[in-house]
Amino acid sequence: MHSTALVTGASSGLGAEFAEQLAAQGHDVILVARSGDRLAALAERLIAHHGVRAHVLVQDLAEPDAARRIADELAERGLNVDLLVNNAGFGTCGRFEEISWARDHDQLMVNVVALVDLTHLLLPGMLERGSGAVVNVASNAAFQPSPYFAVYSASKAFVLNFGLALRQEYRRRGIRVVTLCPGPVETAFFETIGTRKAAVTGSMTTPEPVVRAALRALDRDRGYVAPGFGNALGAHLTPRRPRTLVAAMAERVTRKVLTAPSAAAQSAAPSAAPSATPSAAASTQREHAA
Repeated sequence: MHSTALVTGASSGLGAEFAEQLAAQGHDVILVARSGDRLAALAERLIAHHGVRAHVLVQDLAEPDAARRIADELAERGLNVDLLVNNAGFGTCGRFEEISWARDHDQLMVNVVALVDLTHLLLPGMLERGSGAVVNVASNAAFQPSPYFAVYSASKAFVLNFGLALRQEYRRRGIRVVTLCPGPVETAFFETIGTRKAAVTGSMTTPEPVVRAALRALDRDRGYVAPGFGNALGAHLTPRRPRTLVAAMAERVTRKVLTAPSAAAQSAAPSAAPSATPSAAASTQREHAA
């Protein structure tokens, strides 16, 4: 009997790589993103190369009822989820007051709200079946406050702490939970955020070893994984320093994004009325990178 993995943000980057590696292991996959054409192409390739079932589900996770729509569609198709990969996410950078409130609202809906909602809706079924797993994609930004990435780093700190808490709650009930905290990864994340200077360490890796490390950590029942020696070292050392000192040190590194011409461009003026649709200010791709 095949197990089934649902991957959000599956149309490119880490999400597509998760789908590829999971299909190679024999998992059926449910591919979720906004880009229907790319999902369909990926599904065809996975079916042809790995002989698995691949289902396409088009959904914008910034919408308030996104997770409920996904759960309803899964029920209608008779699909159970054994492995949930909460990969979708995007970031903003620049001075906080210059970033559109709508853009940051969408960011929290995708990075935090949809992730929690999907876990709420799918985890009970795993418990009923006696097994399951969740992979949450955070970032190395989760380990410290990051000036000029204030909302992004805070959202990833939430993801990390949420994942660690869930792991402790469910590890004796047949559910494994691991949180992936990568450094900069060569994906569309930097197109979405508006500048490659957002890779503040200056170096990037590719999706393949990052996903491989995440799935290996899941198999070993690790709480979290920060792939790469320097990334892992920072993850372990940073929390041991005073938080205000860490924030000050981080600001010296992250301020370089303020010199990027495109940093201000991705921070459109806030909408005049709170009733304006937040997703209108965030129409670019929302697949995760780091």
